[in-house]
Parts: sequence; C-alpha cells; structure tokens
Amino acid sequence: MAINTEYLGMPLSVNDLDIENIEYFRYCAEHNFHLQACAKCNLLRYPPTTACPWCTCLESRWVPVEAKGTVHSYGEVHHAIQQAFKDHVPYMILLVDLDTQNGEPSEHEALRVAGNLTTLDGRLAPPEMVRRVGIGTRVRMVFTDVDEGLALPQWTIDEEAEQPESPWRYPQE
Repeated sequence: MAINTEYLGMPLSVNDLDIENIEYFRYCAEHNFHLQACAKCNLLRYPPTTACPWCTCLESRWVPVEAKGTVHSYGEVHHAIQQAFKDHVPYMILLVDLDTQNGEPSEHEALRVAGNLTTLDGRLAPPEMVRRVGIGTRVRMVFTDVDEGLALPQWTIDEEAEQPESPWRYPQE
C-alpha cells in the first residue's frame, strides 16, 4: 500500500512498487527497527534494496536490529532551503555507524543510517542540543510519528552511553 502524507508541511510518498521501503517503513511505524539480512552471506544492509550489495543475492529476510551507534558525520543546517524547516534552524542531519555489524564486511565499512537529530519525543532538536553533538557522539534511534502507518527513524543523544569528552565538530565562524 502506497504511503502519501506530509511531514512539517512537505509531501512524503512511497510508491506501491517500492516494496522494500514500504516494508521498512511498516516496521518503523511500529517503532521497531528492522533491516534486510542477505539469505546467502547474512550481511545486513541499509538502505533497503532488491539485492545484496556484496554478493548480489536477491533473497533476504527482515531482522530486528539494535538501533544504537556513533555519529560518523553530520550536517548542521543554518539556512533552511525548505520553508518547513525555517523555524527549526539550526538542525542536524546525522550519519550514524550502527554498533551492529561494525567493521563487516571490511574494517572500513559499517551500517550507516541517516536521520535528523531530535529530542526523545521525535521533535527536531533545539539549538542547545545541536551544540552538544559531533563526530563520536553516541546516539540511539527514536521515531517521529508522521501519520497512521508512518514513522520516521531519527536520532537522539543516548544519555545512558558513555560520551566522548568533546566530540569533534566543524569549526564555527
């Protein structure tokens, strides 16, 4: 079933033919994080795809994954292009190395999942929270409920995890 809704006033849609993403977001709507595991090599993958990027096998299964990790990189937006985000600047888009499968299939690869930095309830993080996050910050997934049957996977600071003394941040002007 196609998904057509809005987030912060912007249209969101996932086409009926996008079977992998429909399934992915079905789990997210239940506030469960699942990824595809290859039926042949057993490696997990993100984003959802029709074939394994390592062995090209077309068969996979969905498995629950602990959604905790470390900020690998980030973008801090101070000038929102989209009108819907203008009231939320600065906001962060995080690329997170999941703890699961880190270093496989090689030491330079990891499962990396993108999402916004949010508060525990899934709202875009306020400026004081944005200033605390950088490369190396430990985060965990939370979900932003958008509509019936759709929640977006997002990230918040994992207050229970040991945090770096001072995470690396891009120099500020």
